[in-house]
Amino acid sequence: MYAALWRVLPGPIWLRIAVLVVLAAILVAALFTAVFPWLDGILNPQSVTVGE
Repeated sequence: MYAALWRVLPGPIWLRIAVLVVLAAILVAALFTAVFPWLDGILNPQSVTVGE
């Protein structure tokens, strides 16, 4: 998969690396702003199920 992505990217090596860094930053930002909060609500409910 990574080799195919590397072949598809245009330009010299420094441009490919810059594009991959930007794409990785966008992916991490999307995970921290949308995916992880959504999963936290599903996997870590805040309601208490044990009575007094």
